[in-house]
Parts: sequence; structure tokens; C-alpha cells
Amino acid sequence: MCLQAKEGYPYFPGQEATLRGDADFLLECMDEAGVDGALIVQPINHMFDHSLVTSVLKKHPSKFIGCCLANPADDGSGIKQLEHLIVQEKYRAVRFNPNLWPSGQKMTNEVGRSLFSKAGELGAPVGIMVMKGIGLYIKEIEELCRDYPTTTVILDHMAFCKPPANDDEEQAFSSFLRLSRFPQVYVKYSALFRITREAYPYEDTAQLLSRAISSFGANRIMWGSDFPYVVPECGYKGAKEAVSHVASKIAVSSSDLEWIFGKTVSQLFQGAWVTQ
Repeated sequence: MCLQAKEGYPYFPGQEATLRGDADFLLECMDEAGVDGALIVQPINHMFDHSLVTSVLKKHPSKFIGCCLANPADDGSGIKQLEHLIVQEKYRAVRFNPNLWPSGQKMTNEVGRSLFSKAGELGAPVGIMVMKGIGLYIKEIEELCRDYPTTTVILDHMAFCKPPANDDEEQAFSSFLRLSRFPQVYVKYSALFRITREAYPYEDTAQLLSRAISSFGANRIMWGSDFPYVVPECGYKGAKEAVSHVASKIAVSSSDLEWIFGKTVSQLFQGAWVTQ
């Protein structure tokens, strides 16, 4: 989730936000949708300066937990930063964005492996955001999962898989589903507007959800909003309602829906979203 800058929290050059995404607005949206708590992902707008999100986490400890952004700098400085953010600042997860790795480098390079290993050691799931498609990164993800089985992985936005329309897309989606063989891999059924070919309520994503449930089980799938980008698309509340609508089309059981809408993420981040 992206957060707007406030006084004293400048944007990273070239990453200025264009949408309102402050914590107060998020809380309003959550309240309207009946959402009790959220995982805030460090927005790219502030790159590796986590001070804004850290301040929000401290202000709203019963509402938000944090996912920091991995810094894959060649000098390895991101490893110490990761440890500081998780141990000292109480972040609960870390995002890997392969686009931030130095040119020509992979998430499986020495720094990437160290970040991934450290996250597992500290009990922090690694969220992987493959905006350019799962096909480009499947071998790296498989290698990391195989070599570090105690590091939990969350694939953001269904790994950006749209309902397959050709053999290549079917192959990519199948490779995503096969990641279910690694018990540490979880899935975010989120940002439906990014993975659909249709207008709201994104009914064509039903086949994605159905096949993901068959492969992973609902207890490894969680809903996510993609706030604030979802707001101009269908609204935060509308995004949650779309999931219920899609689930009704494929007869998802009420117990499976409970996992997707909260039990999975609550089990993954035990002790979160409680008054401290």
C-alpha cells in the first residue's frame, strides 16, 4: 500500500505520488469496507527511506503492520537495513522487487540470497512483486524456495497472471501454480484490476482463483487491496466486494472465503492487529 508524503517525508526523485494515499484516508476506506487491519508495504515513492511508514506503524500499532522494501545494493548495506527494520522497528515482512536489482543482476545473486536467508532467519515473509510477469523470474523464485525452505514467500497480485489467452500465458500460469509444491509459498489474490481482461467486477479472474485454490488451498491465499491505486479503479470497498462476487461464481465455500479474507494473513502474521 502506498502512502502519501507529509511534511518532512520527501518523495524519492522521479517517484512523486499522484494519488492520495495517506494513513487517514486508508483508515476511512478500511472502516467503510469493514476491514480491521492492514499490511502496509513500503511504497516505491519513498524508495528505501522508511521513516514515513515507520511513523504510521508507531501511531497505529493495532491497525497496521509493515512490509519493508529490500535494498539489493551491491555493497550489501541492505542486509543490515533489513535487520534493523525488522528487529528494531518491528516490520513483519519484506518486499522483493526484482526491478530494483542492479542491471543484469538476479534475485539469486549473493546479496539477494543473503537478504532472502536473513528474512527467513528473522521470521519475515518475503513478498515478491513480479510486475513484468512470473515467466521472467520463475527459476529464481524456485531456486530461492528450494535453497531456503524456512523463508516464507508471498506472491503479490497472483504473480501478475491474467486469465491465460494463449499457450505462453497458460505455461506461465501453470508455472505459478506449481510453486504450490513449496509449502512456504502463499498468494495474494489482490489488485484484480491488474489481472483482469474485463470491467468491474472482474469475473474472468474466477478461473484464476479457482485454480489457485485447487493448487495452494484457501489457507495459503489472502486478499489484498493494492491501496491507493485501487481507489480510482473500483474503490477500496468495491475491491473487497468484487472478491465476494467472483467467489460466488465458482462456489467458494464460506470457510475458504474466511481464509482468503483474513484467516490466512492472521495466521501468517500471528499477534498482529491486536491492541498493544
